Amino acid sequence: MRRRISGTTATTAVLGLLVPLAGCGGSGDGAGDAGTLHLVAAEYGDSPATSSKPYWEKMAADFTEANPGIKLDVKLLPWADIDREVSRMVKAGKAPDVALMGSYSDFAAQGKLYPADELLSVTAEANFLQPLADAGSVGNTLYGLPFVASSRLLFYNEALFAKAGIKEPPKTWSDLKSDAKALKDKGVKYPYALPLGPEEAHAEALIWELSNGGGYADSSGNYSLASDQNIATWDWVKKEMVGAGFTGPTPPSQLNRADAFAAFLRGEVGMVNGYPSLAHEARAKGISVSTTSMPVSDNLGTGVPPPTVGVADWMMAFKQNGKRAEIGKFLEFIYQDKSLSDFADRYHLLPSTVTASRTPTGGGLDKNDTQFLNALRGAQLYPVNDPSWLTVSDTIKRNIGRAVEPTGNPKAVLEDIAGQAAQAAKKH
Repeated sequence: MRRRISGTTATTAVLGLLVPLAGCGGSGDGAGDAGTLHLVAAEYGDSPATSSKPYWEKMAADFTEANPGIKLDVKLLPWADIDREVSRMVKAGKAPDVALMGSYSDFAAQGKLYPADELLSVTAEANFLQPLADAGSVGNTLYGLPFVASSRLLFYNEALFAKAGIKEPPKTWSDLKSDAKALKDKGVKYPYALPLGPEEAHAEALIWELSNGGGYADSSGNYSLASDQNIATWDWVKKEMVGAGFTGPTPPSQLNRADAFAAFLRGEVGMVNGYPSLAHEARAKGISVSTTSMPVSDNLGTGVPPPTVGVADWMMAFKQNGKRAEIGKFLEFIYQDKSLSDFADRYHLLPSTVTASRTPTGGGLDKNDTQFLNALRGAQLYPVNDPSWLTVSDTIKRNIGRAVEPTGNPKAVLEDIAGQAAQAAKKH
């Protein structure tokens, strides 16, 4: 999944990162010498100044110092390319030893990955936050090791709320609609930004569906994309938010998450769902923001809020080169509290382990991020352990925005998405 967590997609033309990092080893293709571990990792930065390269250079040096005789070769790739490139490497018989990317389940289904219990100590394996461990498991076996994570909360611009006379954040959909109307009446360009463009529509869609008791899967883990709850959700959003003019001038199907965030940082958005880095960026620009749980459907009531959406990126270890012992040493090293927290802090993300997420033991989790961590503990993640999820998520991203277009039919759109999902599932 493209840059689901921090929203940036680096280009190798800018960063020059299609070659291994200097001083870290050999060619970057998996069939290297026995003394070198090859890691292919997504680039989290969007410029040379924010590149992940300095982190991995230091990590490689520190790891080799602690483990003489094992070098670490790191190859950074943009989010737009990494899924395709790692798949190509695996098919060509040149799998990396370790990869850090957005999906793992297809490789697990092919039997290409080591399970975590062959790599980590019992203590280390038990240290992952439970929702992340669940999402990284196929059956009861952990294959995707969560690295960094995020959760989503509803952001609101405090100054715009005050201008509109709004005294408290919305708790129900009716509150949300009322607040959006008040913001629109005061000239706010995007009372509620609804990014259903193809970049990350599946995140916004899941947030809304969970807030009405729906979601992407049922309690058995089977896709339930066209459930009655989901259809009712999009009927309401289409009529009460989009149709009423509360979502701004850009049609939701054309509004990407990055554009919604940029508008929020210009002070043009009253409310938008976001993750920790948006709070840091807003405060850096002098914008006073607060966050709250996504308002719930009036049918649900406000007694127990629905789970928020959680997102994680995954470490996975390939069997192809037979370096289980060396990989295990690297993973034990990288999942030390300080190593993990240093990376998470760099991008205002959340570390994936219980101990690293504690303050200050884990390296100093920003106090502003603790609300996101609390939300993550009860979050619902995408069904990433289903090998068809990459295809299904792409289908959602390309189609869900049609449900709220003026001529859109939410029921028909969701049934079309569900039909395509069923076909994708048959191929795995």
